[in-house]
Amino acid sequence: MKAERIKASIRTIRGWPHEGINFRDVTTLFEDPAAFRSVLNRIAGWAEEEEFDIVVGIDARGFILAGALAYQQHLPLVLVRKKGKLPFTTISEDYELEYGSATVETHDSPIIEGKRVLIVDDLLATGGTALAAARLIRRLGARAVSFAAIIDLVELPGREALTKSGIDVYTVIDFTEAE
Repeated sequence: MKAERIKASIRTIRGWPHEGINFRDVTTLFEDPAAFRSVLNRIAGWAEEEEFDIVVGIDARGFILAGALAYQQHLPLVLVRKKGKLPFTTISEDYELEYGSATVETHDSPIIEGKRVLIVDDLLATGGTALAAARLIRRLGARAVSFAAIIDLVELPGREALTKSGIDVYTVIDFTEAE
């Protein structure tokens, strides 16, 4: 499936959650089986070449992609959630968003130690959430960390921030603010 068709399956909500933000709603892509399968297959093809050991999903839309990818690749799935949502011993990391700050957590688990980890989310904007997730995963002893998403908001500094932190980035499509 062509990138234009994938982009057409994503709804844009202008001015949400704040004025000046163009929210890219991938739930409409998830409702389109052909588009969802195409996105998943593209990420999986890239991931197979990279030979990851674990898939990490970022709360919440990243869970959908990461879960499907982990299942398809026969890999363990680890969750990075918003603060207070995990029931066992956790480690946490604060980060800045385009419009505020937040904290993410993951279970304090030895499963990641020494492994090559792929972090998955729906989109890459400023890179704050992805960097916080990467810091968590590195604190747990990951050998290497990469990031994959459906969307790269190319006018925002996410890709550059991740790359500067030594994180390989793969995205399926790009969006500009004008689109």
